[in-house]
Amino acid sequence: MAASPTASGSRTAAELATQPVSWRRAVDAVPGTAGLPEPGERVAVTGCGTSWFMAQGYAALREAAGQGETDAFPASEFPAGRRYDRVVAITRSGTTTEVLDLLGTLRGRTPLLALTADPRTPVREAADAVAVLDWADEQSVVQTRFATTALALLRAALPDGSTAVLRAADEAEAALAEPLPAALLEAGQWTFLGRGWAYGTAQEAALKMREAAGAWTEAYPAMEYRHGPVAIAAPGRVTWAFGPVPDGLEAAVVRAGGMFVHAGRDPLAELVRAQRVAVAVAEGRGCDPDRPRGLTRSVVLGA
Repeated sequence: MAASPTASGSRTAAELATQPVSWRRAVDAVPGTAGLPEPGERVAVTGCGTSWFMAQGYAALREAAGQGETDAFPASEFPAGRRYDRVVAITRSGTTTEVLDLLGTLRGRTPLLALTADPRTPVREAADAVAVLDWADEQSVVQTRFATTALALLRAALPDGSTAVLRAADEAEAALAEPLPAALLEAGQWTFLGRGWAYGTAQEAALKMREAAGAWTEAYPAMEYRHGPVAIAAPGRVTWAFGPVPDGLEAAVVRAGGMFVHAGRDPLAELVRAQRVAVAVAEGRGCDPDRPRGLTRSVVLGA
């Protein structure tokens, strides 16, 4: 029996359902956003947790679009000695310690752009340019809407990116409307796979399952899955592919008795479906997806 697309009453579920609207607004916001990377610049993108995975997605998209070398790092592991023409930081709260420390180190040496949901925070003074996506802010601790909207804005600034984001918004609305298969919700383990920029969204899907439901989830580049992790595949376990699927991958999972999921949607739209699964699994396990155990809206060290 499939779960209803509107069964959850959590705040997280309500916020993630507004993502198509937020992405379309991000497309409209691109012309008025200062500090976006220019073609040919060597760029680094950074953040923590979910924001880091969005950074990975954008870095791969930008390089694939021929716009210049683009790296992604967690703020805590950023190689501050490297030279970049611009650094982009994604931080919903604008207060994350590692991000602010990094921007303080780089200020005056490298042009800095920060994407944030709250302009009344220290990040406004830490960066040279700030894109405020306050319409995508969230009350839930678990990030959904802000992170994907930040990626949508950066993606929309790339060649043909606006068209891709608008198409993803349409596909996300379809993903929000369809029932979730019971087998997908009742699995004991989920592995998310992606190629290229879809690997970042696959990692984010796994993080949502861990954060919201405390579930056993993993994420890998799709081509790496058969180099060991395929041993996880078994009856009652899910292998969920985002983006293009390597030849023979589905057959390998099916031979092991696992459930293979691949809708062929834009990876950002498929991430919305994974977010819905995370909320449904959390609620089925008696967890509160709005207030996960051990998590806060922002990690402020020493506070």
